[in-house]
Amino acid sequence: MPVLHLLAEKHGSRARSCKRPLVLVMSPTRELAIQTHEQFAAAGKPLGVASCCLYGGAQKKEQLRGLAKTQPAVIVATPGRLLDVVENDQAVDLSEVAFLVLDEADRMLDQGFEKDIRAIIGMLPQGARRQTVMFSATWPVAVRGLADSFLRDPVKVSVKADELAVNERVHQIVEVVDRMKKDARLLDLLKSYHRSRTNRVLVFVLYKKEAARVETMLKQKGFRCIGIHGDKSQSQRLEAIEAFRSGDVPLLVATDVAARGLDVPDVEYVINYTFPLTIDEYTHRCGRTARAGKKGVAHTFFAEEDKSHSGELVNVLRQANMAVPDSLLKFGTTVKKKAHASYGAFFKDVDPSAKPVKIVFD
Repeated sequence: MPVLHLLAEKHGSRARSCKRPLVLVMSPTRELAIQTHEQFAAAGKPLGVASCCLYGGAQKKEQLRGLAKTQPAVIVATPGRLLDVVENDQAVDLSEVAFLVLDEADRMLDQGFEKDIRAIIGMLPQGARRQTVMFSATWPVAVRGLADSFLRDPVKVSVKADELAVNERVHQIVEVVDRMKKDARLLDLLKSYHRSRTNRVLVFVLYKKEAARVETMLKQKGFRCIGIHGDKSQSQRLEAIEAFRSGDVPLLVATDVAARGLDVPDVEYVINYTFPLTIDEYTHRCGRTARAGKKGVAHTFFAEEDKSHSGELVNVLRQANMAVPDSLLKFGTTVKKKAHASYGAFFKDVDPSAKPVKIVFD
């Protein structure tokens, strides 16, 4: 909405047909980019503001034709495809982008995207000519310093606490399970959580092959389910999301490509079949339920191999006043200190936005 307000108030009729885009929104996944583009297209239509979406895994020629035809004021893109279109096709000129958005900013600025993001930002207007906005449900200290290098006079806006937290309307259940018994336990849970076979349940796994195996297993047991992961084509991934969103297929097996930002209404249950690699991703997974003021359940399987996350998970549960099972406490409550490549465990993360304390010696 701030973007559309900016375009209407500052640029007026110029925003209805732009040889050079005025707004750039960057997303870490194709699905999130498409969802954002759809929202812009719907909200911008009454104002005559066009949006175009650029993402990998789809025909580039069609996207280039869309760019030429619509001359959009807003471009929503994943970093790799945008760089390809700019550098190899010279189809987009970013020199007039006045508003940059990094959605799921902590993910955008991790090691996998940092190089591309730096290259793209280097093509944009600098200083006061551009406003930059970053959104994320989690904001690790390790990312804040990097973010500040892209911001000028930054202002931080937090909804509720700064600490890592799960939506209070999500009832979190953690169950320590032997990894060889996960399939049987998952089927038991679905008999209860998915009894009607019509309500939406989202099952998260960690790896692509694991997603395919669990999807096949559930289908063999008679469940209507579909999977989304990196080994599927973009058309298959979009089909899976749409089938789940519409309720045609109410059971979705997904890797963390579906953990961030995707807005699917009425997901009643999230089952973490495999614990994620970070506690931040756990928070994002839980955020797929209890949306728009509703309540939901996040049921998590915790195995022996996940014990390095036990301390962080205990902290998240306690902060939300959730039950902490004794079987989880047995793994310990210590939060493992992050190690630096050069300084080891003696390295200390420092929040660059924290104000210094003045010390006076008599």
